[in-house]
Amino acid sequence: MKGFYDLSDLATADVEKLVARALHLRAGVAPRRFDGKALGILFFNPSLRTQASFQRAAGKLGVDLVQLQAGGNGVWGIECEDGVTMDAGNAEHVREAAPVLGRFVDVLAIRAFAGIQSLDRDLRDALMNGFRKHAGVPVVNMESALWHPCQALADWTTLDFYEVSRRAKFVLTWAWHPKPLPHAVPNSTLCMATQRGMDVVVLRPKGYDLHQSILAQAGALARDNGGTLTITDDRESALKDASIVYAKSWASLGCWGNAEAETAQRADLREWCVSPEWMKRTDRARFMHCLPVRRNVVVRDEVLDGPWSIVIDQAENRLHSQTALLESQFASLERKGQIRAKSPVTLELPQ
Repeated sequence: MKGFYDLSDLATADVEKLVARALHLRAGVAPRRFDGKALGILFFNPSLRTQASFQRAAGKLGVDLVQLQAGGNGVWGIECEDGVTMDAGNAEHVREAAPVLGRFVDVLAIRAFAGIQSLDRDLRDALMNGFRKHAGVPVVNMESALWHPCQALADWTTLDFYEVSRRAKFVLTWAWHPKPLPHAVPNSTLCMATQRGMDVVVLRPKGYDLHQSILAQAGALARDNGGTLTITDDRESALKDASIVYAKSWASLGCWGNAEAETAQRADLREWCVSPEWMKRTDRARFMHCLPVRRNVVVRDEVLDGPWSIVIDQAENRLHSQTALLESQFASLERKGQIRAKSPVTLELPQ
């Protein structure tokens, strides 16, 4: 496996193998160890679950961890556009930063959110793809402008853990939030559920469709895996018979980069908060969210603290699914003979 960018880059059978391995690890099976190998993790954005779970996974696998944080007292600002005159804030270019890190580690993991300033740049996933192009080692996407495949893998693991039917109804619902949020999680959630073969409904107010390229990809995954995809603003019909309600807020494509327009567009949408009344319309659905979540903004306390919520198991599965993923990455390199020798080279110094 050459890195991990988007879950649907993998064949469904390969995703299923990773999920099965994650569940074995959760049950107490010990992962393989790769002592002396190295994992680099570089964060351009805040993190709790991702940071902690990758640290713990590295420990379970016995690999050295090189952890870096961009900004502040961390690494230099990194430019990813070609042909620029670097006389502004960024002191380093991805063309140098990525291959240097690639010389230090065997696998490199990057977290770099959408800026929600330039739609073109975010659709190109410029920073993540810069690292993928220049690192020279497998790059794992810990969340980019477009995708959050590690979350999607954990979510698939959670659905299997709870024995949710492949043809169950899965509702991905937009929720109100005080600021516009990136599309990586809803993009990956949508494509995960359609690749799993579920009957997927995207419930959103008008003006909050996901990008057409993502919808087209999800539609193709649904057709290929025996599922369906519906997009609606009809809450009653969307929630009826649902087995999963997955809440997430995301920005309007029509207001991308225009915070004032976004604020005005969502001003009257605060009722898009998942409540017990929402959940009672379902078929005893489970509630999912990637976390962090704003209580009584995205979802009511009664739902998060009630019998519907499985968000803590969902978060725990980040650890197990990422351990399975990294195990597969290092094992693949080992099979291909691309991992550095275990023993250092001994040089004879002149007398």
